[in-house]
Amino acid sequence: MIRVVLPPHLRALARVEGEVTIDLEGEVTQRSILAAVEARYPMLQGTIRDHVTEQRRPFVRFFACEQDLSHERPDAPLPDDVVTGAEPFLVVGAMAGG
Repeated sequence: MIRVVLPPHLRALARVEGEVTIDLEGEVTQRSILAAVEARYPMLQGTIRDHVTEQRRPFVRFFACEQDLSHERPDAPLPDDVVTGAEPFLVVGAMAGG
């Protein structure tokens, strides 16, 4: 079971509280996690990734195991701790400004 933590505004949009859990078969990657989350919560489509390109939206970052995975390949395998559910995959809204 994969644990996914969404930022508060996306949890409100999806009408969920706390972590989201998903079951995945096959390799666990950013792409497979996000596809499963969007399939389960269609109202999130286009909020984390672009509808057409599936590129990460600006000001959205991905973290796991205290590592910023935002610029990793979407199909790169995620750490074993994410695969086993020991650590969550975090979707974080970045902040800008000065």
